[in-house]
Amino acid sequence: MPKRILFTPSYFYRFDEKQWRNKQPYPPYGTLLAASYLRSTGFDVQLFDSNLKQSPKEINAVLEAFRPDYVVVFDDSFNYLSKMCLTIMRDACFDLIHYSKAFGCKVLVNSSDATDHSKLYLDNGADIVIKGEGELTLHELLTTDCSSLEKCLGIAYLKDTNLVTNGKRNVLTELDILPQPAWDLIDINAYKQIWLQAHGKFSLNIATTRGCPFKCNWCAKPIYGNRYNSRSPQSIVNELKLLMNGFGATHFWVCDDIFGLKPGWVEEFSQLLQKENLHPKFKIQCRADLLLKENTIQHLVNAGLDEVWMGAESGSQQVLDAMDKGTKVEQIFEATRLLKRYGIKVCFFLQYGYLGETKNDIDKTLSMVKELMPYDIGISVSYPLPGTGFYEKVKAQLQEKQNWTDSDDLAMMYQATYSQQFYRHLHRHTHKVFRKQKSVLNMKKVFRKPTTVNVQQMKSIAKWPYHWLSEILSEQKLKSLE
Repeated sequence: MPKRILFTPSYFYRFDEKQWRNKQPYPPYGTLLAASYLRSTGFDVQLFDSNLKQSPKEINAVLEAFRPDYVVVFDDSFNYLSKMCLTIMRDACFDLIHYSKAFGCKVLVNSSDATDHSKLYLDNGADIVIKGEGELTLHELLTTDCSSLEKCLGIAYLKDTNLVTNGKRNVLTELDILPQPAWDLIDINAYKQIWLQAHGKFSLNIATTRGCPFKCNWCAKPIYGNRYNSRSPQSIVNELKLLMNGFGATHFWVCDDIFGLKPGWVEEFSQLLQKENLHPKFKIQCRADLLLKENTIQHLVNAGLDEVWMGAESGSQQVLDAMDKGTKVEQIFEATRLLKRYGIKVCFFLQYGYLGETKNDIDKTLSMVKELMPYDIGISVSYPLPGTGFYEKVKAQLQEKQNWTDSDDLAMMYQATYSQQFYRHLHRHTHKVFRKQKSVLNMKKVFRKPTTVNVQQMKSIAKWPYHWLSEILSEQKLKSLE
């Protein structure tokens, strides 16, 4: 009789109020991929999809019905929020471990946080922590029934209360050996209903690559490291055909750290989509310098690019250089303008509070936002992640709080130029500046092409007096907090 394996992601989407308000839940892609791989090798696999659950306690009903031999907490390493370890998620994961152990299951954990803090998870009841990329290590452990821990690369465990950490396992280079994710294990309609009610479209997530070769000194890569490996364009097209024809998805978040880096990949992908008569829309993450490579934007547009989240970070070259970002402010401007010509929604990730950032640097970022006016912005303060050069610079300053509670926490956990109150208000202030500028642009659009203005834009125009006053008052408060 095959071993019964219950997979569960440790991420509870509903627990993060900010994310839940956005109503953009994505299935636990990495967990579904690992479950599919184990199932293809003969194991009996089920899933407790914590993503939309309201309490870790709900796993008890699944444990009672399935009676697994192992519970595998396989965090979604394609979710940037899981990389920064939100304590509300860590505590929920500990609850999952405790409930599973109470049923007599062996518990294996694979996540960014468990890779960084293995003993913490082992002390809270996990039997084994799988460090780094998980599928091959997990398969080896389960096929040997965890009987040869000392020989298994890529794990940590306790031996007589002492932490044992084995050597690293090499990452997968041929990603096409992995089967399609086990989409049948989730309630796809639950995700679809939330998306359709909130946004009028159904979006799903896919991943085409693993890893990132760039070396921004604040960015951690505990799972896939600095390697960059791609699936074949044909395998992605096959997956899209399934998700579009089978589930009615029309929009996709390509959750790679960097999309389309491999030369010729996007062009081949675009050609295959046209051959199959598939016309999906995509949201991707990319760097300004990569977008400016020859014909990259044209090939992305041909493939169905709808939205780009660019790691702009700052409008100050001094800050970008301090981060070892490897991009130029001029490239952000040029890439944004080129993308807008094609009607692409350009969005910025912005980061405040990096070491040495001055008020002049902050003003340059605000000026960049006002001049380029991205479609949307995501704002954070610098977050010290273990294993990064940035973390090493500030770790002596870290106190008891070394993680955010949720994604809206924005705690400053080291000594930056200004106070925590300043940066939290700067986050709000930037959004006020952004909304007022959007009202201004919509007013200009009314005068130029009044017949093209939609209801949402008219609402934005009507709010201009409020946004104008709100920005003035917000700027005064920001100055008082300097």
